[in-house]
Amino acid sequence: MTGEHPAVRPARPFFSSGPCAKRPGWTAEALDGALLGRSHRSAAGKAKLKDAIDRTKRLLGLPDGYLAAIVPASDTGAMELALWSMLGARPVDCFAWESFGEDWVSDTVKQLRLSDARVFKADYGALPDLAQADPAHDIVFTWNGTTSGVRVPNADWIAADRQGLTICDATSAAFAMDLAWDKLDVATFSWQKVLGGEAAHGMIVLSPRAVARLESYAPPWPLPKIFRLTKGGRLNQAIFEGETINTPSMLALEDYLDALSWAEGIGGLEALQARVGANFAALSRWVKESRWVDFLAADETCRSPTSVCLKIVDARFAALGEEAQYGAVKKIAGLLEAEAVAFDVAGHRNAPPGLRIWCGATVETAEIEALTPWLDWAWASAGV
Repeated sequence: MTGEHPAVRPARPFFSSGPCAKRPGWTAEALDGALLGRSHRSAAGKAKLKDAIDRTKRLLGLPDGYLAAIVPASDTGAMELALWSMLGARPVDCFAWESFGEDWVSDTVKQLRLSDARVFKADYGALPDLAQADPAHDIVFTWNGTTSGVRVPNADWIAADRQGLTICDATSAAFAMDLAWDKLDVATFSWQKVLGGEAAHGMIVLSPRAVARLESYAPPWPLPKIFRLTKGGRLNQAIFEGETINTPSMLALEDYLDALSWAEGIGGLEALQARVGANFAALSRWVKESRWVDFLAADETCRSPTSVCLKIVDARFAALGEEAQYGAVKKIAGLLEAEAVAFDVAGHRNAPPGLRIWCGATVETAEIEALTPWLDWAWASAGV
């Protein structure tokens, strides 16, 4: 290995894109109030679950008439609940430019086998042609591509007078970016991303149009219990008041409530977005000066400020075969982990070989600034 170790280490080396860093100052004592050994259906249990739902809606600034619920299986469960419950009533347009968007395409085309589905794809680092979205169709897309570092720049491409529903995976965007709620009929996310909560549970947000779809359309395929939001053809309102479909972890719930309290305490949504912006700006300054990395997303208007994906542009790296490139990335990530300065920064296994740095709200800007010299050190030490 070559090069001296940088003088400053990140105070918290947690740059994973999920599960993400806990909020600053977090300790296990934050969980002391967890309702353990009690039923989630008790009055106290339902009150805590409802509190999480109500505070989420306020923090996100959901419009009047929008509903939110806690559902099983993280963002994946929330998205699949939406797809399996609502698709099939209209043709559907799927937009994919990274691995999770590909998963929703797979659900739509291979599992539900919808013959009137159109698929629009782009390579990692780019967006498909969003102008192809048909207002008469349902639309399935990710707001922010966690594994590609590419987000939609806005929702202008979604028609205000659309007839179909928009179903949006917003898991690495919620709480970090401005979401155009008037253009979103279904949005899903998990606790373990921007707020750094524990995994296992997802959340789903429904517009009045989505509720109308649920109450007017029954899909032709069987729905597992954990996907059912209706009862007797009507929306099961209790689910949106804290009566979860299945048993939630009250320990994970307590952690999410703590994350919400932290977010509220620092100034709410505006403060969360400002922290993300400062982190992304700090990393961007380093990328601009770097000779060996660049953003995977060439178009700066669609670069993710949370899950920042970087490609290695050094000619020596480019000359390697793909397997050797993945090996080099693994070595870089291993060097950083061995020094306990950055954990889990290799790109997603389905993405092109590169690095991925989480710049979400629970990361401090000083930690990003301390990280970048270590990235240079690891590159120099990897011996590519």
